[in-house]
This record gives sequence, structure tokens and C-alpha cells, in this order.
Amino acid sequence: MGLISKAFAITAWSSLGGTAGWYMLTRHSRVLPIPPADYIFNHTLYARYNPNNAPVTQDICVRQVPLSKIRAELLNLSSEDGKPSEDEGRLVTAFCQGVWGGLGYAYQRRFLEKKYRGPETASMLWTRDELKASQYPVGTQITDHFEVVARTPNSIIVRCGDSPRKLEVRDSDGLFEMTAEVKEAEQVVEFGLKSVFYNGLADKATEGQQGPMSPWIQWLHGQYDKLLMETALRGNVLKVR
Repeated sequence: MGLISKAFAITAWSSLGGTAGWYMLTRHSRVLPIPPADYIFNHTLYARYNPNNAPVTQDICVRQVPLSKIRAELLNLSSEDGKPSEDEGRLVTAFCQGVWGGLGYAYQRRFLEKKYRGPETASMLWTRDELKASQYPVGTQITDHFEVVARTPNSIIVRCGDSPRKLEVRDSDGLFEMTAEVKEAEQVVEFGLKSVFYNGLADKATEGQQGPMSPWIQWLHGQYDKLLMETALRGNVLKVR
């Protein structure tokens, strides 16, 4: 996957090597395969950007957090019944702000900034302040490598893998979804980071074909997801202790 693989690998490896108690930090996050029936594979964006249904590298990082640990203003509690509401998408927006404006993305942000920030990309989000303040409407472009292409009250999907200035189908491409779903019966919020990477110009997938990332890079990417998850939640979603 070229640039995205290199950035993920460098960031994840640096984080793994430099963070004491990695297991303790990320023990609540699980990296799992995405079920084949998941809606992302039937999304119009997936069909548009992977027209030949080329093989993918995919995973989802999941983390559940008790409602009692979430900042109350993000749950938009009703004064009448005290139940959480997701109508305004505050929770997923705060999660998204934490992903891009948090410490987990800091290395990759600086890496991309040194290579691509300039007059042609001046309208994109680059600084941590910008990334933590944006509401991430569709069309938002992030560090010349991500673009918000869809959102709902509990989901924000960005296209990734190359510059958003390249509008056509690309050989380095993917969809990255951030989700925040209130599960009232369980009294938790389930956060997710879902990744699907592919070569949009490759031939149709056949049995046994592998996606664009090697198993080693995919494992590192899973660790990077855990880092993004934890720093996003601690930095922008959880109550301050």
C-alpha cells in the first residue's frame, strides 16, 4: 500500500517500542476480522472505489466503555428521561476529533505535513487545534491523505490510501470508518475503527488471493488502531479523572 503502509508501520513500531506497559494501555481494545456480511462491503463507496472487487486487507478495532465514564455532554442526556441521544452525532464527532487530533496520530500527522503541506493543500486540516475543532462534514480533507466521504449520527467514513486530490480509482485506496454506538441495555458505548484497504485498479479477487498488506504490516496496523483508539478516547471522550 505504499505510503499508508510505511506510515502505519513506522508509527506503530515507534509506539510499540517507546510505550511502557503497551498491553495495559490497550488491553480493552480487540482487533477482529470484519464479518463478510458487514455493510461496508455493500456500501456504494466500496463499489465505486473498488470496482473490480479486488482482494482486501481488513480489520476492525473494537472498544466498549461504560456510559458512566463518558463525558456527559457528549451523550446529550435528555432532562426528561436521562437517556442518551445520538441525534446530533456529538459522540462520534468527539471520537473522530480525538483520533486525528490526539497523540496517536501525532507522528503520522508530522510525517505527512513535512511531505505534503503547501499552497495546494492549505485548505486541508493540518494542525492539532484544527483537527480537534473540526466537525468533520463530508468533504473535509485531512493531512492530504484522508477525506470524509460519508457520515451518520454514529459513523464517519474517510477515504484513505492516497491524496484526496486524486479523485479517480487508485492503486492505493481504502475506507476507514469511526463509529460510536450507544448500547443502552448494556450501559456501554461501543467504539469502532474499521479499515478496508485495496488496490482499486487490481483484477477481481479470486480464492486464496491476499490483500495489499503483508501479515506483518497488517499486524502492525492493528496495533496502530489500538493506539488511535486509546489516545482518542482518553484525550477527547472520557471523563477527566
